[in-house]
Amino acid sequence: MKKQTTFTGLKAFASISLLVSALFAANVAQAEEAAAATEPVLNEVKDRITDQAVRADQATYTATQARIKALNETGIPVADYHLSKAQCWLDVSLHEYTRNDRSAFPQEALSQSAGILTALEQNSTPNPGEQTPLVNNADKLREDLWAKAGTLMQAPGKTCYAQKVACAEVELVHAGNEHKQQGWRHAKPYVQIAEDLIAEAEAIGDSCLPPPAPVAAAPVVAPIETIEQVSIAADALFKFNKSAGDDLLPAGKQTLDEIAAKINDGYVVIDSIKLTGYTDRLGSESYNQKLSERRAQTVKAYLQSKGFTHVIETYGKGEADQVAECGTSTKPTKALTECLQPNRRVVVEVKGVKKGTAQ
Repeated sequence: MKKQTTFTGLKAFASISLLVSALFAANVAQAEEAAAATEPVLNEVKDRITDQAVRADQATYTATQARIKALNETGIPVADYHLSKAQCWLDVSLHEYTRNDRSAFPQEALSQSAGILTALEQNSTPNPGEQTPLVNNADKLREDLWAKAGTLMQAPGKTCYAQKVACAEVELVHAGNEHKQQGWRHAKPYVQIAEDLIAEAEAIGDSCLPPPAPVAAAPVVAPIETIEQVSIAADALFKFNKSAGDDLLPAGKQTLDEIAAKINDGYVVIDSIKLTGYTDRLGSESYNQKLSERRAQTVKAYLQSKGFTHVIETYGKGEADQVAECGTSTKPTKALTECLQPNRRVVVEVKGVKKGTAQ
């Protein structure tokens, strides 16, 4: 009976121990969760003289690093700009802590890291860490590097080198803090790190982006060719029975200038230009044939003298293709000459593709 009582007591003791252990583990988990939800705080500088204080601060850094690891494991890549910025702030904070920086820089850099992590964990800010404050009133050094960083983060390939730019910005603040406290000699190594990171980002460029989709070739469209004719009254070009270049009337020259400008400005492609001279039926057939040829050639020479470089063919058709008969009389009276005026002409024919007609 005594032995049974002892065994029962041991069982009760074991149960109590398990309960205590479970409660202790639960309290520890709650404490760790609460610590993660609050901003990590380092011990005061004056207290960092004991092993206990240093170990506590080391635990703070370890816990912050664990938060970065957890975010990475949930899907945020290490190279993400915001997670990289949190990591770099944590790194410079720890670096200066181990160098016994007695200023507020280690704590403020650590707070920047924690602020980004909280925003990422709670998904409360679209782009946490985009701004890079000059913590601890750091000097702003190398405006050119800041400008390059800003330009890089506006480029399409920013995802390829975001980690480099994030850490370059933090290192520039790091350098500014050293410059403020101890001068250029202490700042220079961190400026060099920032400069190297920016150079690496520029070298990476958009190399990680997929190649652009091939552009479909535009369908080949056959041009629409047209034939345009302009008839110029010979009387507008020459006096009656005249054909030489010196005989061209001022009004005729102006008309030819306008036609040349219209052809030059109105066509994409000119295949051929034909000038055909015509006369009325007064006079002999052979005379009229030569007169029509000379008038076409005179018009050609005038156009070429004005820089008209297109190839021009000339033809004379004399009395052919009369458009006004005016009876059968051949006596060159003023009335008959005026009636037959439409027959005396030079026709300009242009074959080519006019602007705005291609399909």
